[in-house]
Amino acid sequence: MERRKLASLEVSEVGLGCNNFAKRLDQDAATMVVNGALDAGVNFFDTSDTYGATLSEVFLGRALGARRGEVIIATKFGMPLDDTHFGASPQYVRSACEDSLRRLNTEYIDLYQLHHPDDTVPIADTLGALQQLVAEGKVREIGCSNFTADQLREAKIAAGEGSAFVSVQNQFSLLGRYPERDGVLEACAELGIGFLPFYPLANGLLTGKIRPGEPLPEGTRLSKLPPEQRVHWLSDELQRRVGSLLEYAETIDTPILSIAFSWLLSHPAVASVIAGASSKEQIHANVASVTRLTPGQIEELNRLTA
Repeated sequence: MERRKLASLEVSEVGLGCNNFAKRLDQDAATMVVNGALDAGVNFFDTSDTYGATLSEVFLGRALGARRGEVIIATKFGMPLDDTHFGASPQYVRSACEDSLRRLNTEYIDLYQLHHPDDTVPIADTLGALQQLVAEGKVREIGCSNFTADQLREAKIAAGEGSAFVSVQNQFSLLGRYPERDGVLEACAELGIGFLPFYPLANGLLTGKIRPGEPLPEGTRLSKLPPEQRVHWLSDELQRRVGSLLEYAETIDTPILSIAFSWLLSHPAVASVIAGASSKEQIHANVASVTRLTPGQIEELNRLTA
């Protein structure tokens, strides 16, 4: 498993998303997945205080135990936990960080991310609080999620000479190429910000398990979504693109899972591809899928999903 630089951090090309912890996985299962990830060379674990109603952080901290120093922990704050715990005010930044440190059972967070922009708080105020946490050694690097290109530029200016966002986590996949169109990838290159894709497998459409025109296999992520949330992912347009990708995968004798990870990693701004896993076998498959696509293959994939 190769690693890439993310400011002062070195993260594995494939990371483990912990959104299944305390939701689909209990503590024992989560620990098994974490150990499987560590065995496969994964050192980047991404969670949030909202995942599993705060228990994802607890499960991750317990699973890592004495091996905490071997890994990079990324977590997030800002999304509502209840009617009073949310946002990006300086007071909430500090209290949310202290809560995450306690749940993770760690003295520091490697990458602390604002989960969503808060239009009610000047970004300079939020950054000031985050910079103070960095100065105190409670946070090593700071990042953001769901930011636009303009918001990234505004945050860079607001950071001044202090710590600035080193990463942005937005949706990006062969079936959701938004960062190419909305200028976020361009802003990352301009500002020296690493990109962390979420939904890299398009809610399971790029795993090879889901075939256009066939019933959803039981146990897949999509099969567990409420019907109203499946509408976008099962649209005729996305199904057509999945079909084209599956056909192309056969012609180059490369699994679609491998294509999905490797295409994302072909972008220089992408620091790590974070994907969830519910078993050791799944995380090992994700890690083993990484390959180097040829320029011609990348060009054809771009054409098929344009």
